[in-house]
Amino acid sequence: MSTFWIAVLGSSTLAFMTKFLGASVPQSLLNHPRILRINNLIPVALLTALVAVNTFADKTKLVLDSRALGMAAAITLLIAKAPFPIVVIGAGLTSALAYRFI
Repeated sequence: MSTFWIAVLGSSTLAFMTKFLGASVPQSLLNHPRILRINNLIPVALLTALVAVNTFADKTKLVLDSRALGMAAAITLLIAKAPFPIVVIGAGLTSALAYRFI
């Protein structure tokens, strides 16, 4: 058996055990107010990190390019309380124009 398949089987086993242990946590522990607050914030933190990495990173370098301008346009439109489709279109249009002309 090659090293690759050992890694595949090991990571599969680890993923299964993690899911199994997560399902085995008692409900009384999951209903604790602190745990509920933390669980509400985890998706926000993960999405924020994903957006930051995709906007300001290119492989192993930090970059400031058209994606950052699109993000700035989106933030500006959100502050102005524009509807979500307008925010998406405005950010996309800003990024595309910056990519084309800068």
